[in-house]
Amino acid sequence: MSLLKSIPKVDKFINNKEFSGFSKSLITQISKELIIKLRQDILADNVDSINEEQLVQDVVKEYNNLTSPSLQSVINATGIIVHTNLGRSLINEESFKKAMKIATSYNNLEYDLKKGKRGERYSHIVKTLQALTGCEDAIVVNNNASAVFLILNTFSKNKETVVSRGELVEIGGSFRVPEVMSQSGALLKEIGTTNKTHARDYKNAINENTSMLMKVHKSNYTIEGFTSEVDYEEVVKIAKEKNVIDYYDMGSGHMIDLPFNLNQEEPSILKIMKYNPSLLSFSGDKLLGSVQAGIIIGKKELIEEIKQNQLLRMLRVDKITLALLEDNLTSYLENKLDDIPTLKMLNTSIIELEKRALLLKESINSLCDCEVIQTQTLIGGGTTPNKKIPTIALAISYKNYKANKIEKMFREQNLITRIENEKVLIDFRSIKENEIYKIEAIITKVFN
Repeated sequence: MSLLKSIPKVDKFINNKEFSGFSKSLITQISKELIIKLRQDILADNVDSINEEQLVQDVVKEYNNLTSPSLQSVINATGIIVHTNLGRSLINEESFKKAMKIATSYNNLEYDLKKGKRGERYSHIVKTLQALTGCEDAIVVNNNASAVFLILNTFSKNKETVVSRGELVEIGGSFRVPEVMSQSGALLKEIGTTNKTHARDYKNAINENTSMLMKVHKSNYTIEGFTSEVDYEEVVKIAKEKNVIDYYDMGSGHMIDLPFNLNQEEPSILKIMKYNPSLLSFSGDKLLGSVQAGIIIGKKELIEEIKQNQLLRMLRVDKITLALLEDNLTSYLENKLDDIPTLKMLNTSIIELEKRALLLKESINSLCDCEVIQTQTLIGGGTTPNKKIPTIALAISYKNYKANKIEKMFREQNLITRIENEKVLIDFRSIKENEIYKIEAIITKVFN
């Protein structure tokens, strides 16, 4: 009982000089919680003394934990450029500065400067997308999953949408095409088999209640062996013959041809637009190399119908997204592809990557065992499934430490690596050039 009497009083405890400059309400909340726990520990005979100085430090530690940002910058040394867990595509710093200027001042988000009256927020990127892709109209929502849902809800509510069984995908976060279709009100009409779908399957499935022929990008798998699928060009022709909508959910979607022969199975947006499609949708923060968004392009009358859907207001994007996306698309338009970090990383030569790896190796040789190796990596983000690209990495080992221990030591310093053949790899495909000296500093700190 005497120990209970020694428990500090909250009103006096919170006036400790160590809490100077802190939020009094938050310090009070934390102090109450820790003092209650202390009381419970005393009653349970878990403590036999009270260390008020330690209690103060515990409060400060919890205060710092609660007020420190959870979202932090890291160095992506995994080699995966569009890393879903690490924020996907990077934003160009100059683009961000332009967007910051828009965000920190009033702007013409929904104001027509020429006419002096209310305008439309989507108009800011429509002209750029029209010039770039040749589309009639466009609209942007908060991600491609939203785009899929909105399109299906607009055109296929209580109507049939025809999809190949080989394209009924489930991607990260349990996003399943059949369930999204069900939630949107669309009726799924499955055709073909898992491994084979033919043009006749699409034709035979169309009836008076069919609204759409939908093709879905296989974002995280491939079907190999005895297989066949119908090219989107053929799907467009069938849809036009039967007077229904054709729609391609491209998933990632890339604007221009990719290196390493990656276009053989995944045509670009510009190539698909040559087929004169009804509707396409694709992500902004994957191979396009911009901000998170779902971009819908296609026929003007169809985009107008989408704009009339009340769900659009729940899914629309803000001024910062539009500013970043417009600047990204303008870089494509002006052929300034080095201004798009994702494309710059993807197109960096093996020779250049090797130079950077050797530079780092030279600076850390005395600290650990390291070897420059040529290996392979994935682009990531549900793009080009199972297609690997060449890369250069530094294989790190240290004393008798296991690879997972070294990986953890690096991770604690916000350096994210990968393990291959029992060695930690620092893969230069996803490392910015100005991060090499930061990596050197981290390795020096870890191994010293």
